[in-house]
Amino acid sequence: MTPQTELGADVTVDSRGAGCPGPLMGLVGEVHNAEQGAVVRLLSDNERSLGDVPGWAEEAGNDLAGVVDGKKHHGFYLEKV
Repeated sequence: MTPQTELGADVTVDSRGAGCPGPLMGLVGEVHNAEQGAVVRLLSDNERSLGDVPGWAEEAGNDLAGVVDGKKHHGFYLEKV
C-alpha cells in the first residue's frame, strides 16, 4: 500500500460522516457485488478506516491498490481479486 494522488475507480462508496463500522460495511458490500478486477474506492473521514480497511483487504484476499490522504478524508482504492 502506497500513498497515491490519482487512481481510477469503477465504483465509489462515499462514507464520509459515517460512524464505525459503516465505512467498512459499505466497502464490503460493494466489493462483494463487484466483478473480479474492479476497483472500488471508499471515501471515509473515520480514522478507524485506516486500520480496518487494510486489515479486511488482506483477510479477504483483495488488493489494497492505494490510499489517498486528503485534508478532510481518506480515499481507499481496493481491487477485487
